[in-house]
Amino acid sequence: MEATVTVTDVESVGPDTLAISFEAPAGFTAAPGQFVSLEATVDDEGYRRFYTLSSPTIDDTFEVTVGIDESEGGPFSAHLDGLVPGDEMGMSGPFGRSHYDGESRVVVLAGGPGVGAAVAVAERALAEGDEAAVVYRDDRPAHEARLDALRDRGASVVVTDGPVGAAVADAVTGAEGERTFVYGFQPFVDEAVGALEAAGADPDAAKVESFG
Repeated sequence: MEATVTVTDVESVGPDTLAISFEAPAGFTAAPGQFVSLEATVDDEGYRRFYTLSSPTIDDTFEVTVGIDESEGGPFSAHLDGLVPGDEMGMSGPFGRSHYDGESRVVVLAGGPGVGAAVAVAERALAEGDEAAVVYRDDRPAHEARLDALRDRGASVVVTDGPVGAAVADAVTGAEGERTFVYGFQPFVDEAVGALEAAGADPDAAKVESFG
């Protein structure tokens, strides 16, 4: 789907991290873990960037979590940082197959910006009566309120700024219906896949989304 979407809310959810909500276009459906592209013209130059949904469900709105880094993201990052309700952007999607699909237990491994997908997948799993575990690595964590709420609802949540191997080994149970998900930049994906192998899990069965 391609559409013009309107910003409904912008919330700071961590250091240099925003959760941006948009009105959902008619007929737009997506699963947590999928992603969309956001598009805008800034200073007469067109930009298009991909962001994973951080919404557990899609109703009247959908949400993406955005890291703001103007030194790397340039004018488009500055544009996102300046959004206010009522602003419009182009949107395409959803894309991606590494999403929640009714698994009875989800183990989500997230690095950096992968936290948006992690909280969405875990929240959706719990809402469906399934189990969830999250292992999240970041030295400046985001979405801490939602991670705390997941703990309160019975999910296993580990936040670390170091190696994830031990936490992955604890999170993976091998239970029937368990599925692992990995979201993050490629160095984290490589580490997470190695941790799954070390824990005796099949990394080929994991749903993996690398952000490059």
